[in-house]
Amino acid sequence: MQTVKMVVTGPFNAGKTEYIQTVSEIDVVSTEKKISSEAEKIKDATTVAMDFGRITVDDSLVLYLFGTPGQKRFDFMWEILSEGMLGFIVMVDSTRPETFREARTILETFRAYAPTPYIVAANKQDLSDAWEVEDMRIALRLDPTIKLLPCVSVDRESVKETLLELLETIITHLDSE
Repeated sequence: MQTVKMVVTGPFNAGKTEYIQTVSEIDVVSTEKKISSEAEKIKDATTVAMDFGRITVDDSLVLYLFGTPGQKRFDFMWEILSEGMLGFIVMVDSTRPETFREARTILETFRAYAPTPYIVAANKQDLSDAWEVEDMRIALRLDPTIKLLPCVSVDRESVKETLLELLETIITHLDSE
């Protein structure tokens, strides 16, 4: 049995926890705490250490999914969670362009931790105020070779599609080494 560690990262409220909960075959191990600050009351709780989920692809492959905290004050966990990862996904909230710069910074940080394959998931594409994926590519300054995929973190098929794209990118990378 082969296991692959993947990290799901991105800004606060990008949909990382929902993403892992949507696809995990086990109850997600989550470290969410209630938010007390009124300034951050976009949602009721935030991840403070990590989320952990698992999905069995087939008899020979299991994916371990580690979700990072999105708030800057918990970014000390990022490097710890990146250890041993074979790839990562940067989740970006398509409806919140004010978080795009932060998403780009997170992407660059994770690239510095480990030069592993990655994709970017344009989450919340089901919402009417979501940016078009190609407009997001420009705003995020992503190279055309980087996979930027539309995503809806509460839709199991959408989540599976992005995971399979990352897995394919990892396999291609490993084959070229």
